[in-house]
Amino acid sequence: MASALVTDPSLLVLDEPVSALDVSVQAQVLNLLKDIQREFNTTYLMISHDLATVQYVAHQAAVMYMGRIVEQGPTDQIFESAQHPYTQGLLAADLPTHPRDRGPRLEIVGELPSPLDPPSGCRFRTRCSHVMEVCSTTPERVDVGTGHLVRCHLHTSPVQSL
Repeated sequence: MASALVTDPSLLVLDEPVSALDVSVQAQVLNLLKDIQREFNTTYLMISHDLATVQYVAHQAAVMYMGRIVEQGPTDQIFESAQHPYTQGLLAADLPTHPRDRGPRLEIVGELPSPLDPPSGCRFRTRCSHVMEVCSTTPERVDVGTGHLVRCHLHTSPVQSL
């Protein structure tokens, strides 16, 4: 990380920056990243499967499914009010710090389609519990509030279950 910072970059790409680290070392690295971000006004493009890391470090977040962004916006809005069924499923699957904080269980069912032959339209439709006929077409991005964007027909069409 030090060699990446020596040139004082305005943007750093971080791919799973703490994934193979011990929990105590993870905390130190994440705190260092936040300090660097604040002190040097450095922007990070962080790629991570660790939702807690994203929530701690990111101001803006984007959730991808099979290579497409399905939801993006201010991190706090995405974590507090996820709008896409895939994002909702990811957040529901994340383990809480205490069992009493466990929210409702939303399961993502079905097999992941082949990325070499993705479904037409909404790529999540083969696994979505809200699938509608219109999901065979690609949904547009919709602003559901303050730059919180979602790409889902639930926000663009009247609900008609299949």
